[in-house]
Amino acid sequence: MLPSSLFVHFVWLGALLMSVVTMAGEPEQQLRAAAINGDAPRISTLLDAGAKLESRDDNGRTALMLATRHHRVEAARVLIEAGADVNAKDDIHDSPYLYAGASGYNDILELTLAHGADLASTNRYGGTALIPAAERGHVETVNMLIAAGVNVDHINRLHWTALMEAIVLGQGGPEHTKIVALLLKAGADPNIADANGITPLQHARKLGYTGMVQLLEQAGGR
Repeated sequence: MLPSSLFVHFVWLGALLMSVVTMAGEPEQQLRAAAINGDAPRISTLLDAGAKLESRDDNGRTALMLATRHHRVEAARVLIEAGADVNAKDDIHDSPYLYAGASGYNDILELTLAHGADLASTNRYGGTALIPAAERGHVETVNMLIAAGVNVDHINRLHWTALMEAIVLGQGGPEHTKIVALLLKAGADPNIADANGITPLQHARKLGYTGMVQLLEQAGGR
């Protein structure tokens, strides 16, 4: 049995080691918290002090991923300009680039596009950033992604393209109609059918989206 004084010494040493380990993790935890809160000056201070830029939380999210999710533009800017990976995926296969595109966060999306966004990267559904942007009616986002060079005919795991999602998952309103027009103008194939062989034009007719029907017919849809 250890003498009481030696036992106390070991307890003290263990507590000290635990304190060191905790302190070692603190800068990264603080960095992620600052990203969530949009505290750009604090982010700069932590990075200057040596906080690891690509450290992750329990969900695999980097500070940049968290800043993007909370739409903290200046925080994202500081992180990206410091070299944060805009393509770093979390546990559900979102990256800052993919999330910004899907959410219509165009200010952050523009930053990711200027700093190496992988236009061919895909989310957990096998879709590019363009597909959810089209589905959610983000007109300017779609325009930006088309201009950046994202493949307009990429097919996700549901066997849907951006054009198909804009029709089937949209509401047929002006935003989604504009997106259909943008995609067709960019060369999207109007005849890529879904997994059941139903074409975009057939879906649009069934849903009664007359504006989309006209656009698809003019583009050679069948």
